[in-house]
Amino acid sequence: MRKSNESVSECSEDHVPLINLDGMCNPMRRPILVEQIANACLRFGFFQVINHGISQQILDGALSVASDFFNLPTREKAKFLSPDIHRPVRYSTSFKDVCAGDQAQSWRAFLKHYAHPLQDWIGLWPQNPPLYREKIGEYVVEIQKLALKIMGVITESLGLGPTYLTPKLDQGMQVMTINCYPPCPQPRLSLGIPQHSDYSCLTILHQDSPGLQILDSVDGSWRAVPVIHTALQVNVGDHLEVLSNGRYKSVVHRVTVRGEGTRISMASLHSLGMDVKMEVARELVNEENQENYRRSSFRDFLNFASKNELGEGTSFLDSLKINP
Repeated sequence: MRKSNESVSECSEDHVPLINLDGMCNPMRRPILVEQIANACLRFGFFQVINHGISQQILDGALSVASDFFNLPTREKAKFLSPDIHRPVRYSTSFKDVCAGDQAQSWRAFLKHYAHPLQDWIGLWPQNPPLYREKIGEYVVEIQKLALKIMGVITESLGLGPTYLTPKLDQGMQVMTINCYPPCPQPRLSLGIPQHSDYSCLTILHQDSPGLQILDSVDGSWRAVPVIHTALQVNVGDHLEVLSNGRYKSVVHRVTVRGEGTRISMASLHSLGMDVKMEVARELVNEENQENYRRSSFRDFLNFASKNELGEGTSFLDSLKINP
């Protein structure tokens, strides 16, 4: 993994790409969007989107019911408590002693569950809060549609065409990671999540307040991602880096915490099916550009993650590189 100084306080607030998706299907507008998203993927592996077609009512409803879940009594949340990363629904926390050692410590509670196709998984989700399944269900359906549209633009920008990955992604996995970052007694000594990249093709994030930072791979600095009303954040993941043979880099990111107020975020991670292998697109391999990554699946990632701590040692992406 690309490393940077883990000092929590050092961070730039420079510009990160903000892309207006309005007119995505307009033949006059689409080439502009393809170029904008290509540039963002090349430079940052990250961009924000507005006019994405998801109503504010759905966005707000999902965040509200997510917050309500973390406000439930401990015994209710504990029904889903598990350290087993292979479980399709699980709740856990990563709170650590913020005074222990020199490294920034983790400070987060989270609920993870599979989400696509919705009818296969919704029956396993929490029934409390009472509106959880309804509101999160509405949200994940719309986010899945958006992920397919954005991936179409990305594969088009790679010269692969807009439908290159659509069927496999639409039959693939969508994993929701719903995060709660409560007030931290020592925010300068803690991180909500340490630096890492996502295994997915794409991750689409919805957040209620600042905290996300991305690593600028050019100068090694951290960039704070501003919260823009109605905007969603899009991360290039490890499997998209593999598909592109390294042209688009999986963004390294982390989450900071604060001394007052609770932050809620919802990450939707989109990948191929559990055992479907992502590999470098054959069209992007030639004598000058040899294949740089091994094939891998979502299950391969789960097996790797069960044996390796997030943000420590070799990353999943590094394990896929043929010549690291």
